[in-house]
Amino acid sequence: MQTPGMLDAGWSLLVRDIKLGYRRIGELANPLVFFLVVATLFPLATSPEKELLMEIGPGIVWVAALLSSVLALDTLYRSDMDDGTMEQMALSPQPLAWLLLVKTVAHWLVSGLPLVILAPLVAQAFFLPAEAGPTMVASLALGTPTLSLIGSIGAALTAGLRRGGALVAMLVLPLSMPILIFGARATDLAMDGLDVTGPLNLLAAIMFLALSLGPIAAAAAIRVSLD
Repeated sequence: MQTPGMLDAGWSLLVRDIKLGYRRIGELANPLVFFLVVATLFPLATSPEKELLMEIGPGIVWVAALLSSVLALDTLYRSDMDDGTMEQMALSPQPLAWLLLVKTVAHWLVSGLPLVILAPLVAQAFFLPAEAGPTMVASLALGTPTLSLIGSIGAALTAGLRRGGALVAMLVLPLSMPILIFGARATDLAMDGLDVTGPLNLLAAIMFLALSLGPIAAAAAIRVSLD
């Protein structure tokens, strides 16, 4: 039987993971609900003053998105490690780094992309101006894939542990600080009517760096976890 090529294998794995993700709708909903709850509770806990909420809004939205992304990481490789699928992927003729990249993309499509879509709605709770909306969406569209790529490394390092959720957070959060800073800064600049090219370019550069190195590091970590 002919061995499927990289694109065919990647597409099959992408469709499989997306279908499995939507079958576990409860696990998918947890990060989204967490994002909405965290972002909407801050206006209730601080002050209803419009100026204050506009000032802290970009940072709060990004912190909520970061924590929601970390919350969804524990399940990235867990089921495949438990049922032996990961061992078959490691022994397959396709590069393990490529297969893990496909799994990370599927993970972002079912957990990160909804955050990007919901962000403009959450921003309304902080009275963010409409002109800042596209920049917030663009920064999240660049930042959340990077969070998934960085998180895939942490998830791979703890894939062999039964309860590695807290350890994943400890590994991923320090590495995610530049994304948080540049993402919130881009929205701040947009609110002031200033040029947002700098922070967005930095977010894009970090994303491409994570895209080139993240799957390789995750593959090496998975092989260590399988040994």
